[in-house]
Amino acid sequence: MRRVSRLVVPVNAAMQSQMRRQTADVDGFFDKLVRQAEAASGGSAAGDDEFLEGYRYLLRQVAKVRTISPLGWTGFTADLKCRMTNRFRVRRLVAEYPEILDEPIERPIVVTGMPRTATTLAHKILAFPEGNRAPLMWELQATDRADIDPKIRKRRINVARASARFGHFFSPVLPDIHAMEPESPEECVFAIPHGRNQLVTFRMPGYRNWLDEHDFLPDYEYYKTVLQVLQFGAPRRRWVLKSPYHLEHLGVLMKVFPDAQIVWTHRDPNTVMGSWCSLMETGVAICNREYDPHQIGEDWLQMLSRMVEIGRNVRTTLARDRVVDVSYHQLTANPYEELPEIFRRLGMAFTPRDEQNLADVLARPGMKRGHEYSLRHYGLDPDMIDKAFGDYTRMVHAMR
Repeated sequence: MRRVSRLVVPVNAAMQSQMRRQTADVDGFFDKLVRQAEAASGGSAAGDDEFLEGYRYLLRQVAKVRTISPLGWTGFTADLKCRMTNRFRVRRLVAEYPEILDEPIERPIVVTGMPRTATTLAHKILAFPEGNRAPLMWELQATDRADIDPKIRKRRINVARASARFGHFFSPVLPDIHAMEPESPEECVFAIPHGRNQLVTFRMPGYRNWLDEHDFLPDYEYYKTVLQVLQFGAPRRRWVLKSPYHLEHLGVLMKVFPDAQIVWTHRDPNTVMGSWCSLMETGVAICNREYDPHQIGEDWLQMLSRMVEIGRNVRTTLARDRVVDVSYHQLTANPYEELPEIFRRLGMAFTPRDEQNLADVLARPGMKRGHEYSLRHYGLDPDMIDKAFGDYTRMVHAMR
């Protein structure tokens, strides 16, 4: 399986001098990105010092990655600028329309679980009913009021489409492993400032330790504001959110969204680790000049097992009806039996319209997991994985 296009080498060579200039003065380059984000958003960075310093630190950490490629650097800095532009736009809108913060975000459904556990399937199906809605990829990248000019909306959708195609262009296999579409429901990580999603392409031990100590309450409060902006002036519907990284922040999430219901998908960690590491390797291959697959396995075994452990500890403090457990095996083997019960537990009816949507979603090529992977390639074996996850593996098997 060829992970990256043959164009990667010449493109990296052409962009090498630009990366050298920018990494030679990281703080100066960051200040330039901030000014560009302010100009693009019509907003201001003034008074947002903690957010700015967090992103300045992140950029410094990325610049220290010994193996980083020009493509990796360019993709990361473009994403950082996009995130800052969106942040400043959201702050401007709240300043112009303070009543945005009065928008209630009621009883959101939060889909979480380790990656590669059918969270995407659950997200798309749960977001479909007329009374529900999920944030779309382009909305998370360019958050604005519901009544923006249609021309601006179209332009922002096209920008999001180009962003998705960046990875698809340089990795022919990526659409088959993890397709992204600008007008489809997407993960919360596109709007939450920090998270382990920043570690999917670069190995940054310093930033990883920083995340372990980081207070995520401001990140989730900001994300709530993003949803309030999207809801402002539009019919109120039940939000359906999704991210595997919510697992290790369930405590904070429940503080910000106290009436949320959690849909937790479960799958054998041995299968998850192989599939997830394969996806990670594709991104790493684009963004680095060289890499060690064993490091990918080691790092993500530690991080994913930690996420599950924290999530399981927090759920013991929640009422039983706040968490809906979903077996990957049962959901994918018997979706027409499992989903009506999931809907019922979330207080929703599974209608013929939902049944037809399920058939449509299952028929899409992107829902089929067909890529190849091997645990051994990542320096892993079943004993290592079972030890890291403890009795969680047995719990998942008992759900089958």
